[in-house]
Amino acid sequence: MFDADQLTDKQIEDLKELSLVAKGDILTMTRLAGTGHPGGSMSSLDLYLTVFSCADLTGPDADRIVISHGHTSPGAYASIARLGHMPIEEVVAFFRKTGSPFEGHVVKGLPFIRWSTGNLGQGLSVGVGFAIAARMRGSSSHTYVFMGDGEQQKGQISEARRLAVKYGLTNITALVDYNKLQISGSIDLVMPQNIVENYLADGWDIIEVNGHDHQEIYHALKKARDVDNAVCIIANTVMGNGVPFMENKEKYHGSPVSEAEYKEAMAILGLEDKLDHYREKRKGKWTFELSREEFDLGIDAGSPFTYQESDKIDNRSAFGRALKDIGDRNIPQGRPVSAFDCDLASSVKTADFAKAHPDHFFQGGIQEHNTATVAGALSTAGVLTFFADFGVFGIDETYNQQRINDINATNLKTAITHVGLDVGPDGKTHQCIDYIGLARGLYRAKTIVPCDPNQTDRVIRYVAAAKGNFFIGMGRNRWPVMYGKEGEPRFAGDYVFEYGKMDLMADGTDGAIITYGGLLSKALAVREKLAGKGKAFAVVNMPCVDEVDEAMMAKLAGLPSVVTYEDHNVRTGIVPVITASLLKLGFKGAFLSFGATSYGASGETDEVLASQGLDIETVTEAILKR
Repeated sequence: MFDADQLTDKQIEDLKELSLVAKGDILTMTRLAGTGHPGGSMSSLDLYLTVFSCADLTGPDADRIVISHGHTSPGAYASIARLGHMPIEEVVAFFRKTGSPFEGHVVKGLPFIRWSTGNLGQGLSVGVGFAIAARMRGSSSHTYVFMGDGEQQKGQISEARRLAVKYGLTNITALVDYNKLQISGSIDLVMPQNIVENYLADGWDIIEVNGHDHQEIYHALKKARDVDNAVCIIANTVMGNGVPFMENKEKYHGSPVSEAEYKEAMAILGLEDKLDHYREKRKGKWTFELSREEFDLGIDAGSPFTYQESDKIDNRSAFGRALKDIGDRNIPQGRPVSAFDCDLASSVKTADFAKAHPDHFFQGGIQEHNTATVAGALSTAGVLTFFADFGVFGIDETYNQQRINDINATNLKTAITHVGLDVGPDGKTHQCIDYIGLARGLYRAKTIVPCDPNQTDRVIRYVAAAKGNFFIGMGRNRWPVMYGKEGEPRFAGDYVFEYGKMDLMADGTDGAIITYGGLLSKALAVREKLAGKGKAFAVVNMPCVDEVDEAMMAKLAGLPSVVTYEDHNVRTGIVPVITASLLKLGFKGAFLSFGATSYGASGETDEVLASQGLDIETVTEAILKR
């Protein structure tokens, strides 16, 4: 779409006219809603209009748009609508009205908008993910990332810059609205920064333009596509551009004009005051709906491996082998699979995949925030994506990034190793004892904690073929292979992992111990000790820590006692789910919970468990005393 050397006089006049009327739209919708960000929307407006007019935004190789400073939605919405892709009447009337698609920050599913944004500093990472996806799919798609200048203070942006250069992404252009103001005033006073120098230092090319000159913007966009490097366009703009009393005033960054100011501004622009018209229309209902983009990946999950205790394999190694096998089966057939980690390949077991499929493996370095977002964005663009990391980094440190992934309905498979007190010697900073509770706060995420390498293999293949976000929890230590009554591995043979299914490992009439992951073998040892005291306790494995098996729970609710046993924060692990189920079933028996009651010490795992009262002997005695 950038074949011409420059815009024609007619195109420039059309853009100027659109810019004028769109300013009126911005002022009207923010005044009508009583909230919004008119100032920055007006400074970004000419960037939006030029890109939306000239980029190739339709078809299988459509360019991708990311609006990182999502609060400038009035400018983006007005541009898209005035170019004929949304009904302008509805955009203005229903801006920020509950339930409408025209939310205060840009929303995925509107024309050209592929990512819901709002948390500043993440958009460049999203753009990097989209750019990687285009390259992996052999697409000519180019990615444009719109950003504010204040958000350049965010550290994640520097992480994204470095990753883009490391992997030679030439199909990405960033545009920074450099109006030099943020909520609290001048960006130089709030937090001094060297925006141009930072991009140059990380290896990007820089083009500076007048951000209100459509011809200059066009030339910069055209040049950026021809440069064999990632490019950042620094657009010098004016907050509140076009309305003199608003210009260069931080007041209008996040506040609409008053009623009197609105009338004055519309008169200055020579536009009709239609506020009463839109007030009446706002009482009605919109017809425009968000669209959904879905990819059918057609993943071949393959046949599971089976492990014996003599194989001495841990869960994370079983994950690594399954990951490589999935790559081997799909990548040669044109079904892209990718894996990310953050300087932990030997620990999270992505090294074999990396060696076999180097063009599909991305080493993010010690940059977890960027990596989580890049992987999330990539997962929405037709690529099966795994992100492997320690629990404290893969979800604790990156919770906000995982939350935005969840909002955007990503398809990310996050393998978190080194979870629970199982991490032992690494101590409290690395013992991830809160991952279940954190993930439970995400509406579209599911958490699975397999108990042995066989169940792990089958879980990985399950999530590879399933849609949605999954966290797969794995410890640091080797957990023993579980065997059935016939002496064969319990989670092999005809076993098929079923999400939400609880596994009855041993039956009993005096009570039940519900557990998961690395404590399953210890729960079975507790059962043996209880049997020696004349007590018959069932043991139930609960790999899907947020879902109860209703048939199983109905059986357990009839027992005299139920015990939960986990090396997770006892307040936020499986206890809330189990107690809610038991309450619903009218459970009348005794309930006892064992879990981490404080941050763990640094020491051998069994010693750390004992210090929290989670060793076999202490748990056994506590159950007997109940």
